[in-house]
Amino acid sequence: MGENKTKQTANSPHAFVKRIADDQRRSDCLEMIGVMQEITGHPPKMWGTSIVGFDQYHYKYESGREGDILLTGFSPRKQDLVLYLGEDGLGNKGLLAKLGKHKAGKGCLYLKRLGDIDRGVLRSLIEKSVAATRKRAKSA
Repeated sequence: MGENKTKQTANSPHAFVKRIADDQRRSDCLEMIGVMQEITGHPPKMWGTSIVGFDQYHYKYESGREGDILLTGFSPRKQDLVLYLGEDGLGNKGLLAKLGKHKAGKGCLYLKRLGDIDRGVLRSLIEKSVAATRKRAKSA
């Protein structure tokens, strides 16, 4: 089995966010740090070179592959702010319909900026994702 390429590092999430050139993206990232830290109860940690993650859990697939990965987090990509909510967090179609302008992929939510969405709905999505992933990880 190959190792997980995305691993926690000792790099500073705050230094990473400060280097974001776009003022709006940097502001959105600072807001996400506050929201995700409050929801998870854990401080931000860098995962790889461009993902700010909160908490972690151990996963094990039927294939035998296993490892540790961030519970939730985000990455300020060039096109979008990508939120890692996992499939548990994106299964709530009712909340997604109320969110506002977004795209959803497998476990990822893509936003241009936080001003395009309902922040209360986003908070609910993150809370449900964290709770569902913690429950699933505990029962694994």
